[in-house]
Amino acid sequence: MKYMLLIYGDESTWTPDEHVACMRKSMAICDELAGEGKLVSASPLHSVAVATSVRVRNGRQQVTDGPFAETVEQLGGYYIVDVENLDEAIAIARRLPPAEKGTVEIRPLRPLPDPI
Repeated sequence: MKYMLLIYGDESTWTPDEHVACMRKSMAICDELAGEGKLVSASPLHSVAVATSVRVRNGRQQVTDGPFAETVEQLGGYYIVDVENLDEAIAIARRLPPAEKGTVEIRPLRPLPDPI
């Protein structure tokens, strides 16, 4: 089963040294998961300060700077893993450094329907 682990946190809580340590530990976990054939994809995101949001309302495009909603925690990255079950996804999520300062949301990926 494929799961997306969405990394949320307050960007301002990380010192530069903590951010580097977080990235190194996260990359080591990615290497381990890749070696086990469980990593599909993972990537950090640039700061929410450079985000752009697009909405279409009544056929009209609205493009704004910033994220969709003002929140304390911002989406900072993701992992997509292919594991046996939710318990295994939880075990991975709890090891991720951002879980110590923010939140790791786990969502199962829904398969796309067959083309018509």
